[in-house]
Amino acid sequence: MNEQIQQKTIDLARGLFLVRYNGAEDKTSPPVVRVYADRASLNNCNIITGPDAANGTLFAPETALVVSVARPSRLIVEVTAGRAGGSTAANIKIEPLSQGQPAVQPSGQPASQPFDTDEPEAGPDELSALKLLAHVAGLGDVTVGPNTWIAGPAAPARIEGISLEWPNKPYDLNLQYAVKFARPQRGDNQFVPLGTFAGTRGRALAITGFSLEATGPGADRYAIAAETIFLGAPALRVTGNRIVVSGPSGREPLVGLKLSLEEHRAQAAPLAPRQPMRAEPAPPMPRQEAPRLEGRVRVFRSRQNAVKTAG
Repeated sequence: MNEQIQQKTIDLARGLFLVRYNGAEDKTSPPVVRVYADRASLNNCNIITGPDAANGTLFAPETALVVSVARPSRLIVEVTAGRAGGSTAANIKIEPLSQGQPAVQPSGQPASQPFDTDEPEAGPDELSALKLLAHVAGLGDVTVGPNTWIAGPAAPARIEGISLEWPNKPYDLNLQYAVKFARPQRGDNQFVPLGTFAGTRGRALAITGFSLEATGPGADRYAIAAETIFLGAPALRVTGNRIVVSGPSGREPLVGLKLSLEEHRAQAAPLAPRQPMRAEPAPPMPRQEAPRLEGRVRVFRSRQNAVKTAG
């Protein structure tokens, strides 16, 4: 039988991932999905299945397996038609799995207290652990920390794909991102989770648009800060819970990118004005809740006044 086979390579960061076979076009004879690490990643990537299951093989929709990645690796997803001339169209989703971070109890709090109602916060070490990987034309994969240019003003170059990794991410915060090309491509403008490579390698297809958004209960405590340079356009700085950037026409290649996360600081409650000429002290004012910072987007263009739009 002449089997039809399709393959796709996925870049995974360090972590644990669920590979879920959600559905197939051919309901009668669905294609078979096989998942395995490429040769260079064999020692860093482990496929986990049940004790009686075929290693790395999903035979039908509504099945799943787990991939454990010790170091950044490349995973190959191979789809084989279930019958001669059958379809290889299958919906495969890769989701990061997390056990969260242990809660730190304030000093003096009884250990038996079952819940901590304080909102978790990411300290400087956690925020600095954010890593940006970009595939740059002529350079290959380049990885930097927050507030560091990839390509950019000093050495602009086409950025063809990106991946974000944040091993110490707060459990109540999620980041997802998407890229866009001048011509529609597979996966164009589709959000992917942390650790997933979005874009291309070795195809000379520059990114022309970039989206990044923070979701989850803790999203309001943070703001994404992105600085971008598109070919022939001035540098752009955008902040907010959700950012969407592109060049003036939407077709200019992205030639510089710098990302960071900023933590909102709660503002002190305003004090009531003093009552003049009072013999006795004024009664204490009730404690006011610090104003909540709503997600906003600020766009700053060089040599122009700031323009504020709703995020």
